Amino acid sequence: MTKRLADLEKRQRALETQPAASNANPVNAMAADLPYKAAVKARPPENDDLCWHGVCVYGNIDMGLSYENHGAPLSPLAVGPLDYLVSKNSNGSYFGAGPNQLSSSFIGLRGKQEIADNLYAVFNLQTIFDPASGSNSNGVGSVFQNTGLALTQQNALSDSSKAGQMFNNAAYFGISSPTYGTLTMGRQSTLSSDLVTNYDALGGSNAWSVLTYQGANGGGGDTEDRIFDNSFEYRLNVGPVRLAVETQLRNGGNSGTGNAFEGDVGFDYMGFSMDFTGGKIYDAVSAAPLSAAQVTTVNASPSVPCSLGCVAATVSDNTMFQVAAKYVYGPFKFFAGYEHIDFANPNNPLAPGAFLAGGYNVGVPNNTNFTTDRILQTFWVGARYSVRPDLDLALAYYHENQNSFIIGNGSNPTGTCSNVSSAGCSGSLDAVSFVVDYRFAKHFDAYAGIMWSQVQNGLANGFLLANGLPGATGNKASAYDPGVGLRYQF
Repeated sequence: MTKRLADLEKRQRALETQPAASNANPVNAMAADLPYKAAVKARPPENDDLCWHGVCVYGNIDMGLSYENHGAPLSPLAVGPLDYLVSKNSNGSYFGAGPNQLSSSFIGLRGKQEIADNLYAVFNLQTIFDPASGSNSNGVGSVFQNTGLALTQQNALSDSSKAGQMFNNAAYFGISSPTYGTLTMGRQSTLSSDLVTNYDALGGSNAWSVLTYQGANGGGGDTEDRIFDNSFEYRLNVGPVRLAVETQLRNGGNSGTGNAFEGDVGFDYMGFSMDFTGGKIYDAVSAAPLSAAQVTTVNASPSVPCSLGCVAATVSDNTMFQVAAKYVYGPFKFFAGYEHIDFANPNNPLAPGAFLAGGYNVGVPNNTNFTTDRILQTFWVGARYSVRPDLDLALAYYHENQNSFIIGNGSNPTGTCSNVSSAGCSGSLDAVSFVVDYRFAKHFDAYAGIMWSQVQNGLANGFLLANGLPGATGNKASAYDPGVGLRYQF
């Protein structure tokens, strides 16, 4: 007892020698020292989602400035409105507006309503647009806009599954159950598109992701098949395993795309995720502008309908397989993926006048381009690092390789070349990208990025920079595209 009294007297003397307390409210000081007190006093977080009874309006606007050392004039219609990736018509330099660089601008309406115990009705409507022009994205329209023009006269173009429809990115509904899975019907992205978006360090970036800009990787070989019309999709989660199947039914006997089927198996475990996707797509179409000679041919055939416009089309039956993985380790995320696509001549050739998405027509179909199957292989790796909760760095590398194959026009009759003389020669594409993304406010972020891309040999055939411009020589074409921008999300 004596020792305890001595300790108390010592503590009392120490307190008496301390400076006098300030006039600050002691309750406030205590609250600052005790986390649970501060939490009670803190203002609750605000939910400013634009929702009413489970129905929400949401969107994204992405706009900035871009420079291409080799590009083409800005397109008011294309989803990727500039030659962010080196392209056939890449020519002189460009500096100006850079829409949809880090992501595509869109506005949507989605909903989820409980209709029975643990059973929900769901829907989603979404439109992608160009914030520089205000136009709905229309890839096939950007192709048609360059009809009959030489490469040196074209503006930027990119074939796409978005073809000016009212809801060009999504228009589906369905039912969902935590136990029995989700069934959706309508217009929706393919399983292959979901994979390349989810497993790409720069997924969704038109300016700095090869997989997003090209679209063909997400479309099983052709970008017009990155979104399916008349489709049915079923997803089911069983513990850490997820399963999905999707099918598109043909619009009619003379239309692209035909029937299509895809399936996916994936899992998550301890920060590691992996997915395997495979599919078969019939009468896949890759659109290109009609040449001046082809315009004359179409105009001389009044039986060929061109309601909104006609384009040239390479038609194929595609078989696709993908595998991809990502791993989260603290502030780091690592990504890798591989895709194998086999292009073969179609079993159901399309005739002139075949219907395409958005109301366009095939003026001149090519049903015999792949006398020998073309094999396109794509490999990618990337990483993201969260320097702070509001600051991310991303780095990605992409590589494509095609075999030497015999094509129907006879420009590569032996199928054994490895130069730029034919699109059927073996060739490759390489690209490296780096992006900084700073979220300085709840709904705003600022970003800067750059991509260097190069094609060579068969994949550079027909490129102005490789063999089209006066004085151009060699078997390569390359470009880079630094850009900055702001993004608003709601």
